[in-house]
Amino acid sequence: MQIYSDFLKNLLEKRGIIGSEQIEFFLNPNYERDLHDPFLMRDMEKVCKRIFQAINQDEKIIIYADYDCDGIPGAVILSDLFKKINYQNYEVYIPQRNSEGYGLNIEAIKKFAEKKIQLLITIDLGITAVKETALANELGIDVIITDHHLPPEILPNAFAILNPKIDNYPEKMLCGAGVMFKFTQGFLKKYGENFKIKNGAEKWFLDMSGIATLSDMVPLLGENRALAYFGLKVLRKSPRPGLQKLLTKTNINQKFLTEDDLGFTITPRLNAASRMDNPQRAFELLSTTNEIEADQLVEHLTKINDERKKIVINIMREVNKKFEDENRILKEVIVIGNPNWKLGVLGLVAGKICEKYKKPVFVWSKDENSCIKGSCRSDGSISVVKLMNEVQECFMGYGGHEASGGFTVHNEQIHSLEENLCKKFLELGLVAKQKSRFDLEGAQRSNLDFCLATKLDHYDLKINLNTVNMQNYSEIEKMGPFGLGNPKPIFLFEKIKIEKIKKFGKNNSQEHLEIIFSEFSESKFSDKSDFSSTNKSDLQKAYLQKTVKAISFFYNPESFQKEITNESEGNSVNLLANFDLSLFGGKKELRLKIIDIF
Repeated sequence: MQIYSDFLKNLLEKRGIIGSEQIEFFLNPNYERDLHDPFLMRDMEKVCKRIFQAINQDEKIIIYADYDCDGIPGAVILSDLFKKINYQNYEVYIPQRNSEGYGLNIEAIKKFAEKKIQLLITIDLGITAVKETALANELGIDVIITDHHLPPEILPNAFAILNPKIDNYPEKMLCGAGVMFKFTQGFLKKYGENFKIKNGAEKWFLDMSGIATLSDMVPLLGENRALAYFGLKVLRKSPRPGLQKLLTKTNINQKFLTEDDLGFTITPRLNAASRMDNPQRAFELLSTTNEIEADQLVEHLTKINDERKKIVINIMREVNKKFEDENRILKEVIVIGNPNWKLGVLGLVAGKICEKYKKPVFVWSKDENSCIKGSCRSDGSISVVKLMNEVQECFMGYGGHEASGGFTVHNEQIHSLEENLCKKFLELGLVAKQKSRFDLEGAQRSNLDFCLATKLDHYDLKINLNTVNMQNYSEIEKMGPFGLGNPKPIFLFEKIKIEKIKKFGKNNSQEHLEIIFSEFSESKFSDKSDFSSTNKSDLQKAYLQKTVKAISFFYNPESFQKEITNESEGNSVNLLANFDLSLFGGKKELRLKIIDIF
């Protein structure tokens, strides 16, 4: 059994991972051991048989996927499976975020019936589509729902449903593409020999389930940890031209691709397709085998992602000005909107407001049909789905996760929505429990807490700057991939000196912050109580100065508890930070990423 350093063992112990057996299990994911039998999922056998029947009878199939970075990779997985078995009688349909909205919709189902579609397979949606499924049944279309969202009391009358939240499947927190990966695993296990496909062929689909698992805020524990771990390994080797071109465009070395690269660079560009244009473009990028098409799609997604950033900045300026002008005392739940705001970016806006004000946030706009729709985010004090369920008379429809969701509001209800949500929040007694966090079904700690780590109890270890070295960075890397349920370790550095402050950014934007911190550490002398006979040279040897660079992206004066200005140079501060390895320009540089300064 491998011997691990005290540094690593201390970090793991902080997360409740103690003893050689637990450490080995966590640090060394195993595909066969950690992935559950797909047939433990209710209806898996039924789904496999129905799709095999459709293939044998050459039925026209619709893959109906959500428009985000969970549904789209899930659609790529199923499309890749059909390509692998040489089945061509299918189409991929991804609804328009702005005009159709989330989920199955009536008009699309009517069009499918006109086209003589016989089988509709949803990905990352459908668990609440009772009326839509009933219409499909009436029009002669079998519906297979694959989803992971919270189920309603009455399930749709679908031919079959794959959703770990409605049965005894061991991993309840799979994402939508994770559920689809389980289907491909089950289908090839049952029918792979019929198509002369070798065991384990589905492993090449792990790049797509990896993107979704790391993008969709599911806890990276248990089976999800394995999907993310092996997903990253496949992503680093993936031959997909679209992915390779996107990584080249964003100066990311595919061989060293990280979860941060996905979260901050890849996922936003894929999601920009539905927010700003057509989600089909993101699907095409991930599924194309044509390098010229891949180049064009990368350029397009990069352009609209830049436009998306500008729109979000402008909306946030409007939000902040509105709160400032009204001198508004923010209530327990924030509801804010504007009919002219772009519907596709409301989730991003809600997230930013939530992060700033530490309250549940509901942001709304109007779609092309003048229907009020929006996105909501939780600060961790309550599940937004639970909250919406308590005032469901206000909504025409809603759904999502504990931490995020979407909704459609009756026009006459929008003006009283904040009051109704706040009233219910208070009735549930949540104000007295502001420090509590909803249960993420196995997540060890909410990433919301860690993103807002502004208190001394929000760190893993207290260390000094001498501990910031490549050896310890390598130890930390063994704990990845990081995300919800397995956040990056946070370290406390006490009373370290600010040597130099510099702001930087593209086009002289000065939006990022770089600080050089220093600390004196003891060297060779065991007793330094009296240096009267020690010369200056020996004194320098006794106390060696260690300096470390730390950075903060998109810094503003409110970023930290202690405001940092040029006059802060020379001051001693406490620092909370992660280890961070920069590969910019092909050069490795170990540094710290600042979380808070106080």
